[in-house]
Amino acid sequence: MEIQGKIIAVLPKQGGTSKRTGNQWASQDYVIETHEQYPRKCAFRVFGEDKINQFAIKSGEELTVSFDIDAHEYQGRWFNNITAWQVQRVDPAAVQASMEGSQPQDNAAPFAAGASPASDNGAQAPFPPAPEDANGSADDLPF
Repeated sequence: MEIQGKIIAVLPKQGGTSKRTGNQWASQDYVIETHEQYPRKCAFRVFGEDKINQFAIKSGEELTVSFDIDAHEYQGRWFNNITAWQVQRVDPAAVQASMEGSQPQDNAAPFAAGASPASDNGAQAPFPPAPEDANGSADDLPF
């Protein structure tokens, strides 16, 4: 899977010695935020000192992160692991251009004070008037 966005947090590096193998290990967590209409945040982990140094992720960078998702159980509860296996830098100018191109276009011109929604060019009002019922009332509420 992939996610593209801006790194908003670089968390402290963690490390230790494996009880099973006796080898040293290191991991570091990061938080990325997308540039969608409703931005999403995703925390992911880079495992291994070599990968941490290779990716050299810094706060504020625009990245595309490829990652794997796996879950594990611990004491009856389940946890997700989101582990990055590839990181690509993205040109911030390209991100800005794509954000400007994806913004919804508002083609409706605002109405001037006192102007009617149906203008002189023949456009219709956004909602037609409600039809009256047999009793001559336009109210459709039962009470």
